[in-house]
Amino acid sequence: MAKILVHVTVGPNDPTRAALAFFVARAVLEEGHHLVLFVAGDGVHLLTPESAASVEGLGSGKLSDHFEAINAATAEIYFSGMSAKTRSISPDDIVLRGATPGNPNKLVQLIAQSDKVISY
Repeated sequence: MAKILVHVTVGPNDPTRAALAFFVARAVLEEGHHLVLFVAGDGVHLLTPESAASVEGLGSGKLSDHFEAINAATAEIYFSGMSAKTRSISPDDIVLRGATPGNPNKLVQLIAQSDKVISY
């Protein structure tokens, strides 16, 4: 079982790529690997109920379906506290269960501890 970090910075302005990031994160879990997810930059917009309900990628599915699968599994989930704050997104707005605010130092630690890193 590999520890795979999926780092998401793409936002709802690119719905196919955004949904693909979480589709791949879901696949990490389905394949039995340990998922570590870090969402930063414009990607934090994806973690709101509005984006979860409306973002759908061409061929990469509905964001809400991927979130449902991720919430049903065990994963380490982080979001950039600075990115969220500057975009007026509070921790209570985050729809992924157990998501924890992190900072660049935490991201570097997670990268160093991971077997593979995928960035979107």
